[in-house]
Amino acid sequence: MKCAEHPEVEAVGYCRQCGKPLCQSCTRDVRGALYCESCLASIVAAPQAPAARPSSGSPNPGTALALGFIPGLGAVYNGEYIKGLIHVLIFGGIIAAFGMDLPWEVNTILAIALGCFYFYMPIEAHRVAKAKRGGEPEPKDLMVGEGNKPIGAIVLIALGVLFLLANFHLLWRDWFAKGWPLALIAIGIWIMTDRMRKTS
Repeated sequence: MKCAEHPEVEAVGYCRQCGKPLCQSCTRDVRGALYCESCLASIVAAPQAPAARPSSGSPNPGTALALGFIPGLGAVYNGEYIKGLIHVLIFGGIIAAFGMDLPWEVNTILAIALGCFYFYMPIEAHRVAKAKRGGEPEPKDLMVGEGNKPIGAIVLIALGVLFLLANFHLLWRDWFAKGWPLALIAIGIWIMTDRMRKTS
């Protein structure tokens, strides 16, 4: 078989694209596959698929971050309405707890919790919006602990118990002033038993 381009020269192979015989000088080897020059040029010049763009309906991470400073609004902007409601309830519950006659130790803990939660909301909204904009799976909520522990639900239950005790006048200032470290002990025991269960 002679080369299609040089009839006086023997062919050494065939173009994978068009199948015509090619001599040594006409072949273009691409990772072991032979092509003629015109077929290789058409493959290289073929229009590339446009890069995937975020859909017009996906949330903007910057907007989500800004709206996240308003309790619940960042989550609502990302389409997470239940999470937004939980954020409003937790934020409002902590604010309402300051109106109760609690010892300064408890108010200090609540103030730290309020500050941390206030900055958690915009960070969480930004993370979720960024994942949705990039087409990535939604990241794990920062308030969900290891093993999918519902930290948000635990906080709501604790606030509910606090308000219920206050409504029935079962909150004594001395009890709080002297007994609040029991909560730290209980949390420590819970974390320790959880770790021991995982390692066993």
